[in-house]
Amino acid sequence: MSLPSPFTIARIETFVLRVPIDKPVIAAFGTFTDRVAVLVRVEDGDGAHGWGEIWSNFPSYGAEHRARVLHAAVAPRVLRQTVNDPAALWRALSAATHVWAVQSGEPGPLAAALAGLDQALWDLAARRAGAPLSALLGGTSDAVPVYASGLNPGDGPAIVERKRAEGYRAFKQKIGFGEDIDLGNLRALRQVLGEDERLMVDVNQGWSVEQAVRLAPAMADFALDWVEEPIVADRPESEWRACAAAYDVPLAGGENLRGDDLFSAARGDVLDVIQPDIGKWGGVSGCFAVGHAAVAAGKRYCPHWLSGGVGLMHSAHTLAAVGGAGYLEVDANDNPLRTALIAVPALRDGALPLPRAPGIGVEPDLDACGRWLTDRRESH
Repeated sequence: MSLPSPFTIARIETFVLRVPIDKPVIAAFGTFTDRVAVLVRVEDGDGAHGWGEIWSNFPSYGAEHRARVLHAAVAPRVLRQTVNDPAALWRALSAATHVWAVQSGEPGPLAAALAGLDQALWDLAARRAGAPLSALLGGTSDAVPVYASGLNPGDGPAIVERKRAEGYRAFKQKIGFGEDIDLGNLRALRQVLGEDERLMVDVNQGWSVEQAVRLAPAMADFALDWVEEPIVADRPESEWRACAAAYDVPLAGGENLRGDDLFSAARGDVLDVIQPDIGKWGGVSGCFAVGHAAVAAGKRYCPHWLSGGVGLMHSAHTLAAVGGAGYLEVDANDNPLRTALIAVPALRDGALPLPRAPGIGVEPDLDACGRWLTDRRESH
């Protein structure tokens, strides 16, 4: 990794965007009735800027609050600071705000605010360097394999047909809605998938450990690439080990973990596919480190992302820099905050080509999405 030239943080802006959707997105833990994005724009003393995104997709009513957290708790600590290394700043801020996270009972919103800021700082640094973010991080790949995620129960075959036409060759079905529904959905998918197409499932923390163990033989029948979050992420290590012992299929998880210690210790020898969310914890700095450690340990780094286009491009660049055999998650459901906000490159041979422009390679089109803006804030 090449460290960027130093710069001073002069301005921090946030833009909260909210889009009602006609067809809800359904998961085992709840239903999405709108799509939201919290964008972070950081500008330095020379006028250069960078973009990041704070995770806020569920529950979506927390989006405006997370923007306020960034301005109230984080911005006063970083404005007019000189940044020599975004990763060092992220670690320092994580340590400095830890007591706030404990006292407020809001470790999640604080971690997400720091993650969005960290992304924006790395994008800014790469733009100043005139290099794609993946290259600044030491990567050499110009594309990352993708999979279509978030297939609603009952919709799988139709979504596969549509996404296959767009170039996707791997798909992830949401389950956790009851054994009959889940197995019926998976049978229907297997009938339409080709031999060279991959299938994953996401339980969205929907099972007890007893259910997860009991359903392991059934999952083995579908030649799955992985089973994601079969039980709640914070269940005891003994329960995760019981799941691992029952499954020949790789287990995946990480979007609901915060902290290097959880990725390297309690889940390190249980999960085969490591999936931190770049807008929920760690930003580029944390996820790049976790991804490298995962690949070094023989695992796959497959970043979780189900929100807007800015975070998607950060996830893509970080995955390209980490390397390995990981996949980029791309939401199969309609989301204008992914497609109207940025120009997502068309797939090529089942992979997303990375823009070669500096930074994440795209500039959010706020004019095109202005009618969805619900909150804008600025700290300087």
